[in-house]
Amino acid sequence: MIARFAYALVCALGMTTAALAQKPEVVKVGLTNVATDIGLFVAHKRGYFKDEGLDVQFTTFDSAARMMAPFAAGDLDVSAGAPSAGFFNAVGRGIDMRIVADKVSTPLGRPSQTLVVRKALVDSGRFKTLADLKGLKFANTAPGTAAWGTMYRILEKAGLKPSDVDLVSLGFPQQVIALANGAIDVALPAEPMTTEAVNKGYGVKIITDDEVFPGHQIAVIFYSGKFSKDRPDAARRFMKAFIRGVRDHNDALDDKGMFVGERGEAIIAILNEYTSVKDPAFYRSFPLAYCNPDGTLNIDSIKQDYAAFKTASFITNDVDPVKAIDTSFLEWALKELGPYKKR
Repeated sequence: MIARFAYALVCALGMTTAALAQKPEVVKVGLTNVATDIGLFVAHKRGYFKDEGLDVQFTTFDSAARMMAPFAAGDLDVSAGAPSAGFFNAVGRGIDMRIVADKVSTPLGRPSQTLVVRKALVDSGRFKTLADLKGLKFANTAPGTAAWGTMYRILEKAGLKPSDVDLVSLGFPQQVIALANGAIDVALPAEPMTTEAVNKGYGVKIITDDEVFPGHQIAVIFYSGKFSKDRPDAARRFMKAFIRGVRDHNDALDDKGMFVGERGEAIIAILNEYTSVKDPAFYRSFPLAYCNPDGTLNIDSIKQDYAAFKTASFITNDVDPVKAIDTSFLEWALKELGPYKKR
């Protein structure tokens, strides 16, 4: 009788342990629900996170900057955003936050942003070369971001400094409106806002960011120090699922970043579900920015952006930008998955 009871107890404990082992581990992710979050969307929609025993929960923010406080407090495990001055300042204050993988970069032929000059200035001859940017009202996103780093290099190429232009901080959609009503002279929008501004006759394309800074590391995946140190196995499994999602996205694109075939339509459907855009034709109208299928970071780009931020006095506490990078989780995922081969 005692033996049978002991056996039943062992079986019950075994079942309880197995049930606990099968319970998905929660991972909280902050994002802005833009098209380049596609790796996260695909991994979520197609069950890749679930395959790794993870319950990934997305929280949407209206800007990457607003993720910083909850991320630093440990309320988020993962976030997607730019390696900005704000990030480096947080690291400089002793907050453990890590850049762990690529999200968006700009190899030659795959631009993310385009310098657009108001058409009237081009038609009148006021603007002929990059040097003519001097004195113009130049709209960009917030100071100390990757987009600011792109602007810095454009001005550098023109032989100018940020102080040589009249800087205005505007989001990409607002830049198009401001070009239309003449409130600004120059914008640096991303697609599809670039195409909208040009097609409607508001501005003229001058130069793309991939021409000015090939391989610029526009955005990355961050891990909190708490997630990295306390749950390294979950962090590794998250990375594996994310890379699978990014690879599916790359399989759906041609060499110019345009969606093609059935795979393309399937990814567009996911974008329509997860983002605010519900029109399939929208994502067929412009090339998508580049998401590296192996998650490889351009560390030199990150170092150059940090140097530019420091020159502009955006950095309040000096840090070694390389020490804020941790590729160990990505390296594990690539060993599991192998190098990318387009299907």
